[in-house]
Amino acid sequence: MLKSFKIYWPFASNQIKANFAYKGSFYLYMLRKFFGMFIYYYLWMAIYASSTSDVLGGFTKNEMIMYVFMSYTISDIIMINISSDIGRDVVDGNVAMNLIKPINYRMSLVFRAFGIMIYKLVMPSLFIWVGLEIFKVTKLGMSVSNPVTILAFFISMFLSFLIYVFFDYCFGMLAFVTTYIFGMTIIKNAMLSFLTGRLIPISFFPAVVQKIFSFLPFTAMTYVPVMIYLGKYTGEQILLELGKQLIWAILLFLIGGFLWKKVEKRIVILGG
Repeated sequence: MLKSFKIYWPFASNQIKANFAYKGSFYLYMLRKFFGMFIYYYLWMAIYASSTSDVLGGFTKNEMIMYVFMSYTISDIIMINISSDIGRDVVDGNVAMNLIKPINYRMSLVFRAFGIMIYKLVMPSLFIWVGLEIFKVTKLGMSVSNPVTILAFFISMFLSFLIYVFFDYCFGMLAFVTTYIFGMTIIKNAMLSFLTGRLIPISFFPAVVQKIFSFLPFTAMTYVPVMIYLGKYTGEQILLELGKQLIWAILLFLIGGFLWKKVEKRIVILGG
């Protein structure tokens, strides 16, 4: 395992360096990030202002403020679209070059995504999280997150990253069938905003729908780590949710390997 890490770590390292190299892109990224978060914030504040209840879907107004910013931040960190890279490699013919190299194509994609995740986590998101912690305590009157909760939160977020990347790899296999997945990627991102709980917390749905969602991998991408961070999950429930995330990460990894064996037999190189 250590040998594999040494082989594929340069993919992550080069991706981190590439993101730091383009400062203009970084500032535009930050502007887009804050713009999107505040749209969700003002939308939910309008909903609470027009409601006669102080608690909606199990969230107080202050908890919803934290949920909005944390869900948007986490989803932005973990949702690295490697399916777009697969689609581009298929169209350009670069997938052929990757197949003849003595490396695992999927692992190279995962480590590239890992590098982007580290960049997003360290640069903008860490400062946003610290700012939110200060705001939560000083302005919202909420307690400081305890170390155990923070540790569980980061473990959950890493598992969320693996779940999303392995899922997106499976989705990217469609590129070998359709040769162009740009339109489907837009649909996928729109659906995930809904299914992961970023747009609307899962607790707002009927109990039956919540149970169905609990068996799917999508809530494990964003909703679960946010709920752990907010203290909505405690004790055995945290362990249960982490266990579900681990199982989904393993299942999606195995499914991705199965799909790759299927599409590998029908690869058609379009460019290169």
